[in-house]
Amino acid sequence: MSGPTYIPPAHWNLDSIVSGLRDARVAWRGPRGRLREDAGLREFPSQESLRQIIKDLCGALFPMRLGPIDLREEVEDFYVGHTIGAALDALLHQVRLELQYVGRHDQADPVDTQQRAIEIVRQFGAELPRVRAALDLDVTAAYQGDPAAHSVDEVLLCYPGVAAMIHHRLANVLYRLNVPMLARIVAEIAHADTGIDIHPGATIGRSFFIDHGTGVVIGETAIIGDRVRLYQMVTLGAKRFPPGENGELKKGLARHPLIEDDVVIYAGATILGRVTIGKGSTIGGNVWLTRSVAPGSNVTQASLVSDMPDCGLGG
Repeated sequence: MSGPTYIPPAHWNLDSIVSGLRDARVAWRGPRGRLREDAGLREFPSQESLRQIIKDLCGALFPMRLGPIDLREEVEDFYVGHTIGAALDALLHQVRLELQYVGRHDQADPVDTQQRAIEIVRQFGAELPRVRAALDLDVTAAYQGDPAAHSVDEVLLCYPGVAAMIHHRLANVLYRLNVPMLARIVAEIAHADTGIDIHPGATIGRSFFIDHGTGVVIGETAIIGDRVRLYQMVTLGAKRFPPGENGELKKGLARHPLIEDDVVIYAGATILGRVTIGKGSTIGGNVWLTRSVAPGSNVTQASLVSDMPDCGLGG
């Protein structure tokens, strides 16, 4: 009877791989003045840490529905206070990392950086009651706008559009407090989890509802009024991206649509550019729109000419 077959060990040539990756890092960092990272320390915020922070904040915002399964109402305030305190402490470290990253070439005073980070987190914490109030309106809008919803609890626990809005309203606070990288990480966590892509800079009014949600895209400078409803695959995007003097795209230009109050936009509609969709309008499914429409318009693929009066708002 023959013995076991000899299988030679695998060799991955790790030295060559590591060396090649080091060369690639040096080639990338050199032109950007980053050959020596900050004393060898990590300089970027952590997506993993932000995910946990947002999870904790969701529990604190809605303790009896998104908090621990064994939470009791008599200790609700204690749980909320303890959880928010821990989340803000963790957020402080992430804010400091972003501020250090932004100021890495300016030799900023670490004490000043810490004080700025503390003030940002303090202001963020102070916004949480307002965020909760706004989310209550979003949840109510989703419940009232969907005949398949049996309760507001079902909406909060199950609807991807609501989950995306929880993340967005928190991310938007960070964006307005000038920590855009943290804001974008929070937004991209929601994007990965729900398929809904809302830039944290987008301004969204009260009682906003995204039904179904998959594939919705809302750009950075979009402004959305109150009681607006979107369906899946809606895009509120930019029509063009003008280059600057150095050939790179200009940043921060107002390039996304303005959606006024009480507008409904059905599945697959694409609205591009700094156009205005007037109050109370309905945009039908799969419409491609690059000019403004007057209040009360009813726009479908078949009626893009006859049902779109020229309201002089510009395209």
